[in-house]
Amino acid sequence: MGDVRQAIEGIIEGKRSVIDLALVVLLAEGHLLVEDVPGVGKTMLAKALGRSIDCTVRRVQFTPDLLPSDITGVSVFNQETRDFEFKPGGIFANIVVGDEINRASPKTQSALLESMEERQVSVDGTTYLLEAPFMVVATQNPIEMEGTYPLPEAQRDRFMARIQMGYPTPNAELDMLDAHGSSDPLADLRPVTDAATIRGLIAAVKGVYVSQAVKQYIVAVVNATRQSRDLRIGASPRASLQLLRSSRAFAALSGRDYVTPDDVGALAGSVLAHRVLPSTDAQLARRTVADIIATAVASVHIPDRNPADAPNRADRRRDRQGQPARQA
Repeated sequence: MGDVRQAIEGIIEGKRSVIDLALVVLLAEGHLLVEDVPGVGKTMLAKALGRSIDCTVRRVQFTPDLLPSDITGVSVFNQETRDFEFKPGGIFANIVVGDEINRASPKTQSALLESMEERQVSVDGTTYLLEAPFMVVATQNPIEMEGTYPLPEAQRDRFMARIQMGYPTPNAELDMLDAHGSSDPLADLRPVTDAATIRGLIAAVKGVYVSQAVKQYIVAVVNATRQSRDLRIGASPRASLQLLRSSRAFAALSGRDYVTPDDVGALAGSVLAHRVLPSTDAQLARRTVADIIATAVASVHIPDRNPADAPNRADRRRDRQGQPARQA
């Protein structure tokens, strides 16, 4: 994954934290929502990720006249065989880029729900499985909101994490002008791994050890958002599960086979912020959701950080056998 990170950094200058979060979402089998102004590299990030791991990438430009069948596919009558033939839609790829997802109608947006949650598509009574790895990278602009359909809370909850690209630093922007001012930045990008290897890494991440104390910490952090007076709606139980999965991937990328409370704290803002709704008082006080989430996380007691948090072989063996393991 270090090779993948380095390959993407050759395209996206000065965005190590954003790239790392995208890799975390990929290894945790989640989906990514990218919100930022135009021209900061949202689509380029998804394309660079797909090309670096030698996976298929499809881009779907969401517009008001886009139909659900354009995403899922449609059955077309074949005159030669005298039967209906299924034509796959844009969702049939390893990395699916949904550009400006909020410009399509709610009916079209909902066509993504089954594929994102169950990794399959049902058309005319037939179910088609999507090939792993599968990841949806949806983008939307926070400006030019006239005539758009903002994502409802239930659909935003399907995304594991939300990120903002942000403007590059002056030095990074200068490097971008030197490197990509006269050529296509993706033309020279070569794969550094393949889909089979990524599937193996995804399976390995599922085996990263999480102590009972860290699980209790995750539940406490999510519950703190539900009790915050600055939030009308707190994070859902799905948020707890996805925070756990992403923490496993974050620990693996950090070179560890166990999760620490610091992993949870580092991801809480990106995983929880798009799932909650600020209260009227918080909006009037101009408090951002990121600040509210940070305050909620800070209010939770952090489990002791000691070497006992790291599992030994007996712990992992008992976990696989379904027996109680030692708690940190």
